[in-house]
Amino acid sequence: MFKTRLLSGIVLVLIALVTVICGGNLLFATVLIISLIGMNELYKVFGIDKKAPGIIGYLGAILFYIGIYLDLYRNLFNENPYFDAVDWPLMLTMVLVILLMASYVFAFPHYKTEQIVVAFFGVFYVAVMLSYIFQTRILPGGVFSVWLVFLCSWGCDTCAYCTGMLIGKHKMAPVLSPKKSTEGAVGGVVGAALLGVLYGCAINHWGGANVAVAGYAIVCAAGALISMVGDLAASAIKRNHEIKDYGTLIPGHGGILDRFDSVIFTAPIIYYLVALL
Repeated sequence: MFKTRLLSGIVLVLIALVTVICGGNLLFATVLIISLIGMNELYKVFGIDKKAPGIIGYLGAILFYIGIYLDLYRNLFNENPYFDAVDWPLMLTMVLVILLMASYVFAFPHYKTEQIVVAFFGVFYVAVMLSYIFQTRILPGGVFSVWLVFLCSWGCDTCAYCTGMLIGKHKMAPVLSPKKSTEGAVGGVVGAALLGVLYGCAINHWGGANVAVAGYAIVCAAGALISMVGDLAASAIKRNHEIKDYGTLIPGHGGILDRFDSVIFTAPIIYYLVALL
């Protein structure tokens, strides 16, 4: 199992390297595909992956990504004032709610209320929040700052695991995740901050960047705290529905939501912290 998990992890890192470094349409398409797979995994838990609410959710996610694309490449429309006047996210939210409620009432009582709520929730929880990987990449200096998303999430996870194995004694969430310790959580945050410092020094020295190393440490520490919430949130859903993994797409890791649970929460946080700082 460890060998399988290690090999899968290496493949994931290689895919991340290629897509994030290339950026542009390749990263855009990759994040969209990952989002749709993650939504499918979540929808399967609630039995709507192939039903009307789930299909509406997929379409909502695709429309959201199209909205991002049109906003980024608005010059294709020659700065058309009609496009400028449209509040894409708000319009999408209203349309999504209307379509989901339509599927609910016209098929009543075929769907349960929680299935409609999850269909709506899945678009934002998975697709919208993961889109910030791409949106961080296109920020000024995003070629460097986008990696903070993965340093905060995967770096924190690794540091927390190692610290917890070595000195972990106090359970952080004994009912939800008995193996996670308070010491591991502290180690994860400190480790992520240290990784931020090392990464900042490296890109300043070898990458020609000019970033504030202390700022990267703060961003990584804050992102690491949020990443643990994302990890535990995904675990809580699995516990409530008595499933071990969301999927089997990534051998040794499970599904997209099993591997990207912390990234989902970290990506938007990093985007806004980087944009502000």
